[in-house]
Amino acid sequence: MANERIEDHFSEAASVLEQFRSNGANIEVIRQAGDLMVAALKAKGKVISCGNGGSMCDAMHFAEELTGKFRDDRAPIAALCISDPSHLTCVGNDHGFEQVFARFVQAHGKAGDVLLAISTSGNSPNVLRAAEVARTQGVHVVGLTGKDGGKLAGLCDVEVRVPHAGYADRVQEVHIKVIHALIDHIERGMA
Repeated sequence: MANERIEDHFSEAASVLEQFRSNGANIEVIRQAGDLMVAALKAKGKVISCGNGGSMCDAMHFAEELTGKFRDDRAPIAALCISDPSHLTCVGNDHGFEQVFARFVQAHGKAGDVLLAISTSGNSPNVLRAAEVARTQGVHVVGLTGKDGGKLAGLCDVEVRVPHAGYADRVQEVHIKVIHALIDHIERGMA
């Protein structure tokens, strides 16, 4: 019984990934998102990333692979993840948790930059506030969403949606594949 349950995790994950991969529109929006990021970086801009919980871990992974390295040695690429605990707790305490990402975007986002906003539901209030602020400042928004895209879908210049209505972990598993594809696309575009 336990083995079957474990195997079911892999079977479902493979199915969700294959459904996403086999839809050419998904590959196209990933390219569009990557092109938007490359254009910002070539114009001396940056990419800022944010998300909650596992999505914050994905946002951190995205930024560190760009500032560090992904597969091959190359110059660092300008990326920031909104994950500094002192910033998050200061803003959360003084302005509320819904503002923790927005205040960072207000402080650091410049017209032409890109915000990578990650929310498996598309409805995380603090991610939505960041996207709203980004739009007022001329910062492009790339959203990684799930289910029906939520409210975030309407705030994105480019939305990459994993239309899985089940548990968020399946959406996150595809998000990390998307993130790796974006990093590779950015590295090649900046080479």
